[in-house]
Amino acid sequence: MSADEHDRLTAVYGPLTDAVRELIDATIRTEADEDTIRQARTAIQTATDALRGRVRDESQVVRYAVDGRPVVWSNAVIGLRNPIAPPLTIQHDSDRTRCWSEFTLNAAYEGPPGLVHGGVCALILDHVLGEAASEGLTKPLFTGTITVRYVRGTPLGRLRAEAAVERTEGFKTFVSGHLSDAEGITAEAEGIFIQPAWARETG
Repeated sequence: MSADEHDRLTAVYGPLTDAVRELIDATIRTEADEDTIRQARTAIQTATDALRGRVRDESQVVRYAVDGRPVVWSNAVIGLRNPIAPPLTIQHDSDRTRCWSEFTLNAAYEGPPGLVHGGVCALILDHVLGEAASEGLTKPLFTGTITVRYVRGTPLGRLRAEAAVERTEGFKTFVSGHLSDAEGITAEAEGIFIQPAWARETG
């Protein structure tokens, strides 16, 4: 996929994903009356039916890449076409072994009142550690183990996640990172990412 085609598809699908993301937030927060809810449900079903008029085969895997990075439209953390993804925009340093992202989590990611669900924190940390280990998803490495330590509750709102490679030993890459808000670190993580056997044989 060329950069121009990627940009074109981003302009087409990005706003749709944002609209559904707003719908999710509105669904959680609404106190509309029953008639309004019924009308909204009908409109949503109409839109769903229209979008299902043509869908891609779920067995197909997107393998296109832009500048060596796979296009992962449905990823649960960074997927452009996935409205349950926050989504995160990942930034990398020059050698791609350290990365970070600043983003906002709203009520769709809540666990305890006012706080991000612990599983969502782990999901984001797993992804960011993997971004660092795989040099921006350009190398095949997968989570072997990840350990998360929750320092304190992570408030909903503006957050930052970052990670960096500590060392590499053979087929294993060791990475650490953390999640933070304006007051400091809320969760820390350490992970071991492993190059799969098929990549060892071909690399």
